[in-house]
Amino acid sequence: MIIDGKDKALLGYLRRNARASTAQLARDLNLSRATVTSRIERLEKRGIINGYTIRFDENYERGQIHAHVMIRSNPKSSAYIVQQLKNLAAVTALHAINGNYEMLAIVEADSTESLDQILDTIGNIEGINQTNTSIILSTKFLR
Repeated sequence: MIIDGKDKALLGYLRRNARASTAQLARDLNLSRATVTSRIERLEKRGIINGYTIRFDENYERGQIHAHVMIRSNPKSSAYIVQQLKNLAAVTALHAINGNYEMLAIVEADSTESLDQILDTIGNIEGINQTNTSIILSTKFLR
């Protein structure tokens, strides 16, 4: 999908603050409000924007434990594993990757005890052969 520089700029602003008003976006991008609205609708219709989300306050985020869980699995179990991980609210993202592991799950927990339980749940999913977890100590920047 081809998008122009104004669309890229608009997406950048929305990535930083999806709640920005159309008027503010128009001022920042030097476009009319109608043009901004039209561009957003077009980006949504084309599937480039398919939803909006929230970002938590830094203090709240610091209280959460974030981890990357590398998953080695039986390839024939991939669809089942994906569905099981999708059903776990603590798993916020799942990526297919190359290398020694097939998947990378992004996990959030509110305590080490909770993280331990989540990791046990993931490790017990049929078809998962091995996991390797790295806890994120700090985030230098997030886009």
